[in-house]
Amino acid sequence: MIMSVNQGDFNRHVQYNNDRGRWLYRCRNPAWVGQKWGRSFPIGTFVVNITGCFFIGLAMTLFTERILASPSMRLFLTVGFLGAFTTFSTFEYETGSLLYDGEWLLSAANIVLSVGFGLIALKAGEVIARRI
Repeated sequence: MIMSVNQGDFNRHVQYNNDRGRWLYRCRNPAWVGQKWGRSFPIGTFVVNITGCFFIGLAMTLFTERILASPSMRLFLTVGFLGAFTTFSTFEYETGSLLYDGEWLLSAANIVLSVGFGLIALKAGEVIARRI
């Protein structure tokens, strides 16, 4: 529990207290992406989740095959930091909202594309980590 609280403080620091963090917050904010590219398909959440899948694949491969980080450090950086970056609950909410609005095709596309491209991004991260 203490690690979770510290992880939340760390994430807030990264997201709000430096220039790169401000960019990261904007990019992980689905509303910002939706304003830029439209709102019919939840592209903001899609981009954030696919990016998170890539970085989790990269980090876990590096931490298990190259850097050999301790299990607690791997969890802190992947589940804690990158898990906070991705937005699975938002994905579920937006998919449910599409269903509620009768947008069955967009809802199905969101599910299929998110899972499919998420796996591709995860594997791409693994491949890149092995070539570093």
